[in-house]
Amino acid sequence: MKLQPYIKERAVFLSMNIFLFVLVALFLWLINVQAVVMIIVFVCWFGPLLLSYGLEFLKRKNFYDELLQNFEALDQKYLLPEIIEEPNFLEGQILYDIMKTTDKQMHEHVKKYKDMQAEYRDYIEAWVHEVKTPIASSKLMFENHKNEVTKGIMEELEKIEGYVEQALYYARSSSASKDYIVKEFSLQACISKVLKKNAKAFIHKKIQLQLTEMDEVVYSDEKWIEFILHQIIVNSINYCDNKISLYTRKNEHSLTLHIVDDGIGIDEKDIGRVFDKGFTGENGRQYRRSTGMGLYICKLLADKLHLGVTIQSTKGEGTEVQIIFPKSKVVLLES
Repeated sequence: MKLQPYIKERAVFLSMNIFLFVLVALFLWLINVQAVVMIIVFVCWFGPLLLSYGLEFLKRKNFYDELLQNFEALDQKYLLPEIIEEPNFLEGQILYDIMKTTDKQMHEHVKKYKDMQAEYRDYIEAWVHEVKTPIASSKLMFENHKNEVTKGIMEELEKIEGYVEQALYYARSSSASKDYIVKEFSLQACISKVLKKNAKAFIHKKIQLQLTEMDEVVYSDEKWIEFILHQIIVNSINYCDNKISLYTRKNEHSLTLHIVDDGIGIDEKDIGRVFDKGFTGENGRQYRRSTGMGLYICKLLADKLHLGVTIQSTKGEGTEVQIIFPKSKVVLLES
């Protein structure tokens, strides 16, 4: 808080006092009052006035300077009402009361929307579990009555099942601490489950799989990693030519899983947006219908698990996805 704006705000009142004093001094001069008396009147008039202004300025300056410093220092600006102290002057107390009331109402609104979000999430989870049952039953019936028609329906059911899985994991991604279980597991075993799940697609498209032996263990949530791998491998299957390779590279503090295909690749102008929500890009529009949610959810979950996910691609030559696992057992989860 600066002195100049403070004085400028009170300029009218000060000017009126000066004007009145000049009138009084003129009157005293006309009735031959001594100059020393006029000086005493001046001191008695303006002394208390300027002193009160000085004390008032110091109180406001201390409060507003501290308020601004705290505001600048906070990463989350909305926490300001939580840390300010109640001032001892009227305007500051009014501002303090307003900020406290606003803060209280904000917390009530946040709680309301959190409750709504939790309720919606619970509903989605319940719905997903309910809809999985008829899907599984239908797949079982079609398995027992195989023919060209049921084969096609089975493929469509598997797509539906995949989208239902996406919805479930997306709903769960908003509350990491409730759903993540970080533990040690074999990366090879996890990859094998995903490959087995997509075995029909590999066979149907006659894709050559190159899988190197992996003896590494990683620390993360196995189910979530399985989902991420499934989304990436399905993308590779959809867009590859005839070969997909999986291998690992050990780094000083991490382990990187490489998933490489020899497919159509990603256009340079799209590569920076492949993890954006709903982004389908040229490939998604040209070759098949895409929701643009698969890679977005993968990145969302990977961030929650503190994993790195990157994509490198050359159009017409192929795409490489890298998943980077930390070697440490200490993995912090977002609350």
